[in-house]
Amino acid sequence: MQDVLINKEPVELYKVLKFEGLVATGGEAKMVVAQGLVRVNGEVEMRKRCKLKAGDLIEFDQQQYRLVLDQ
Repeated sequence: MQDVLINKEPVELYKVLKFEGLVATGGEAKMVVAQGLVRVNGEVEMRKRCKLKAGDLIEFDQQQYRLVLDQ
């Protein structure tokens, strides 16, 4: 599991995917979410603008990422 540092809460799911380099563009991030390829806290998440906070777990492409607030 990898930690993803965020500097504010909440943060939108597609932005995390984009800024962490898990996808190439914001459009691609929105597409993989809409296709049901991303899980948040163990559940398939279909909302690309889902609001996330520190402690949330993202699963994508057989990898896990935990959001951590950078203070």
